[in-house]
Amino acid sequence: MNVPSYRDRRRVTAPPRLPGRARNARRLSAAAAVAAMLLVGCDTGTPKASPHSSGPGVSLAPSATPSHSRSTFAPALSSAATACTNSTKLAGWSNRRLAMLTIAVPVSETSVSDATSEVSAGAGGVLLFGSKAPSDLGSRLTTLKSHVPGHLGLLVMTDEEGGGIQRMANLVGSLPWPAYMGAHWTPAQIQQNVTKVATKMAAAQVNMDLAPVVDVDGRNVAPSHTNPDGWRSFSGNTAVVSKAGVAYMNGLRAGGVIPVVKHFPGLGGSTYNSDFGPARTLPWSTLQKVGIPPFTAAIKAGAPAIMVSNNIVPGLGTNPASLSPTAISSELRGKMGFKGLVVTDSLSAKAISAAGFSVPAAAVQALRSGADMVLFDLGSNVSSQTSSIATAITNAVTGGHLSRSRLIDAAGHVLAVRHVNLCS
Repeated sequence: MNVPSYRDRRRVTAPPRLPGRARNARRLSAAAAVAAMLLVGCDTGTPKASPHSSGPGVSLAPSATPSHSRSTFAPALSSAATACTNSTKLAGWSNRRLAMLTIAVPVSETSVSDATSEVSAGAGGVLLFGSKAPSDLGSRLTTLKSHVPGHLGLLVMTDEEGGGIQRMANLVGSLPWPAYMGAHWTPAQIQQNVTKVATKMAAAQVNMDLAPVVDVDGRNVAPSHTNPDGWRSFSGNTAVVSKAGVAYMNGLRAGGVIPVVKHFPGLGGSTYNSDFGPARTLPWSTLQKVGIPPFTAAIKAGAPAIMVSNNIVPGLGTNPASLSPTAISSELRGKMGFKGLVVTDSLSAKAISAAGFSVPAAAVQALRSGADMVLFDLGSNVSSQTSSIATAITNAVTGGHLSRSRLIDAAGHVLAVRHVNLCS
């Protein structure tokens, strides 16, 4: 408050003396005012920030400029204290629930109800396996989705690439191998034909496709143990793959299906198929010129999700890319600026175990490296495997080997790709 100078105070005349009752009322009023001022200044009277509401530039401290009106300051405090984001909501979740959101549970497309307990426990997605989908797949998946806690939706994903990599062609129609598309179809034709398939996928309640493959390969062979790509690749020409990959991606999106661009940073020219053993990509210096441009094009076109391969990338470390912070956090997130969902390739791959990781340990390492969702293969122990992964993640957070903020960030990406707003 502004206090008169000593010289000014000398000229201030005393107010006329009031009758006793008036003086008492005035003293009470003054005392109340002083008490109010003291309460405003005390820590106990100042609203505190929620322990989970943080963010750059958010402060509940009063401005350095004095304010003479509490009414103008109070609303600002209230809005800052009650600001809601997915992150602030997720910060209130248990570690176990956050961990479950980062797991995609494998299940047979002919028996999707097998994943009911995992979905009820909060699994972020299910991965469909099989080669022929039941005609009533849509209604079965609708029932499965009804078990999601809070009805927050579910990522239902499959591999519908074209050619020999199709899980539900009997329901949605067939696409040729990507190599054929790249050689014989224009980007517009690729997008148009993929949209038709995606529309039927969405009608069957499948909302994510682990495609397109944007590896630059071009070898005229079927994919095999020694070659993960072959006909799965649109071309051996980087420019052709870039255009075809974006067209395929846009076709899926136009049909209501989330595309997952794969396999970062590119499997073209790999030494082996990582599903069956250790594999290496071309050197990083070569990939940057040949294999990375299709991913850059997809990111610029708004790719919502990218899958990271299980291959070791010479020049980016000794771990598979899916377990490498250099590949994911430094290159994909940092230098390339990708802000969407990062999914691992199957952590059941022999390349992962050859690197010394069990599936649960690999899941923890993948999350530490910057991945958001982990995948593994269908087997006889899906329920126990899912539980083991979730336990490993929660134990890693408790033990300080995985930061809780990284787990919250990963869970946030899973919700964001589904456009889930926990504050609405």
